[in-house]
Amino acid sequence: MMERLLVLVRHGQSEWNLKNLFTGWKDPDLTAQGVEEAKTAGAQLRDMKLEFDVAYTSVLQRAQKTLTIILEELGQQGLETIKDQALNERDYGDITGMNKDEAREQFGEEQVHIWRRSFDVPPPGGESLKMTAERVLPYYRREILPQVLSSKRTIVAAHGNSLRALIMELEKLSPEEILKRELGTGTPVIYRLNEDGEVVSVEDLAG
Repeated sequence: MMERLLVLVRHGQSEWNLKNLFTGWKDPDLTAQGVEEAKTAGAQLRDMKLEFDVAYTSVLQRAQKTLTIILEELGQQGLETIKDQALNERDYGDITGMNKDEAREQFGEEQVHIWRRSFDVPPPGGESLKMTAERVLPYYRREILPQVLSSKRTIVAAHGNSLRALIMELEKLSPEEILKRELGTGTPVIYRLNEDGEVVSVEDLAG
């Protein structure tokens, strides 16, 4: 029986992660550490003897480069890869590019915490996690899930909040539960699904 495999991986550390900036739809590159995180993710998947039939990523280079490095580690450089902005990071609007500590000084600790960690309160001009999910999940159901259900082994390299939206759906988490879910940079999470798209097992390689 063919397995229904879905692997999610957040991009490796980016230059703006390192600087503690709200990144959103801006397009910084990976740091040297981010490159190493992606190589490690690829090596972990290779050691598990995992290969993929199709790959998805966002239109942002930090996710694309992470995926490219992972596929190089797997010897799958030519794999069909689909890029779509539906998988982009949450848009932080007016606070994009701000240092998180400076934002707290300007807007107050409580307000910044609400923008970062509430489910449905967006920063000015940006998206809440709820709005991000409303963008990500229809794309997942329409494009990605059918591939997985047809037994195409699928990898998605994306971002902390676009992946949170997917994990919320896959693991049937509440808004409160998903907000507490941390995703390490460059760490694969491996899902195996049944024929109805429900999770049979999950393995987070962060340990």
